[in-house]
Amino acid sequence: MFAQRALTRARPHLGLARAPIRRRMYSSESPKQFAGAEDNEFNRERARIQEHAAQSGEFWWKLTVYIAVPCLLVAGVNGKMRWDAHNEHAKHAPPLEEKVEYSYQNIRTKNFFWGDGDKTLFWNDKVNYHKKDE
Repeated sequence: MFAQRALTRARPHLGLARAPIRRRMYSSESPKQFAGAEDNEFNRERARIQEHAAQSGEFWWKLTVYIAVPCLLVAGVNGKMRWDAHNEHAKHAPPLEEKVEYSYQNIRTKNFFWGDGDKTLFWNDKVNYHKKDE
């Protein structure tokens, strides 16, 4: 704390970095009225662009909150229901050891350099099975 205070006193401009940044988001301030030398086409165009940007930002915020988030929630619930239905169906399948392994499955020309050499990088023991004796 002492070092921070000493540094702030040594360099006064660093103390300004601690001041909060004040922004007026979505304020109801009326459009800026220009007078004198400020009243030119460039400044009026910039004011129109700023007003349009505020309206556009508000539109995208509402779209995200009121449409995208509920759609994601509905999709998540749908996915969970389908996942549960699939797992319930998979319980009635024969065990992996009894499944037929066809000649085009699990072709190995050489061993993988990780693990026991038989399992691919994306191997899942609950789903994948390889009969080595056949």
